[in-house]
Amino acid sequence: MQLPRIKYEHRPRRLTDGSIRIGGRIYGLAFEIKDPDGQIWALLELLDGSRTVDQVVHHLIHQFPELRPDDARSGVEQIIAAGYVEDAAEVEPPGLTSRERERYSRSRNFFQWIDLVPRETSWHSQLKLRRSNVIIVGLGGTGGAAALALTMSGVGHLHCVEPDTVELSNLNRQILYAESDIGKPKLDAALARLQAVNSDVAITGQRLEVTSSEMLADLIRGFDLLVMTADSPPDIRTWASLASNKTKVPWVHGGYSGPMTTAGCYIPGAGPCYDCVRITSNENQPEVTAEWAGDDRSAHSANAVSAGLTGYLVAHAAIGALTGVPALPTNCTLALSLVRQDHAVIHSADACREECPTRRGAS
Repeated sequence: MQLPRIKYEHRPRRLTDGSIRIGGRIYGLAFEIKDPDGQIWALLELLDGSRTVDQVVHHLIHQFPELRPDDARSGVEQIIAAGYVEDAAEVEPPGLTSRERERYSRSRNFFQWIDLVPRETSWHSQLKLRRSNVIIVGLGGTGGAAALALTMSGVGHLHCVEPDTVELSNLNRQILYAESDIGKPKLDAALARLQAVNSDVAITGQRLEVTSSEMLADLIRGFDLLVMTADSPPDIRTWASLASNKTKVPWVHGGYSGPMTTAGCYIPGAGPCYDCVRITSNENQPEVTAEWAGDDRSAHSANAVSAGLTGYLVAHAAIGALTGVPALPTNCTLALSLVRQDHAVIHSADACREECPTRRGAS
């Protein structure tokens, strides 16, 4: 790093107790440091992008003669390693056009803010997205929002799979379609909408219904990530788990059950699979001795908010899986209630389950 500079979003603040908070006020980013003699505050002030590391060390020792040069340099290196520093001398990397740099300038700022890993370039995440090859299965409420977010975010190639046609009842929540699309294949309308949003992304598709895990494995082979947002048939997420295990392609998924929205990311070999988590989660529910019978309308209970939020959470998980920013928990599923926004649960499993369909399918 030539000219280290504290990121603006992470600029330090001195607290009333004499300690220093760096990283802003956001949980997961902020960190507090004790600074009884003022050396750390002085160091942070020197990291303004106008000095090399050697110059920072020289000025710090001049202010604090008792400070050893090795200790001063170690302090600089620790702040850099913590991810709060950028290089004021950074040059624009190859791989992104000037048009793309303008389009994604706010994304770059966002990734810089949330990324606490030192990078060779502040465009790290955008370059990763630009080189990514993603397949999404299902372009309904959740899938449409996820596809739109990934397209706007600048994935290199998005391949869409969807068999259905647009119906009037879709239009309360499925963001890719308009009244003029009723009766048309969803795929055709979706591809046109996505391409109009970002012509720099390669958008392709197939009007196809997935009918087996083997078929899904053939579909996703060669992609960097599967986004599973189809809700039928009922076994389709188990099929995704089996296909991911077979092809070693990571996958994310999401959906909703009324006001309960869910999203998760599963990386084969990195922990329990989707079905291990599902089985464990079901076992943790209280036993039911009786249930009131009636029409099951839960599959059709959704609006633009519940479907859209789920889709954007799925896209967030996908971006995290593709770029490592942020490094979200994997091999688990987040459940967020729209009734009580202070209620979020992460469903996970401590170990693989013997009765898991993915485990049986791999044996």
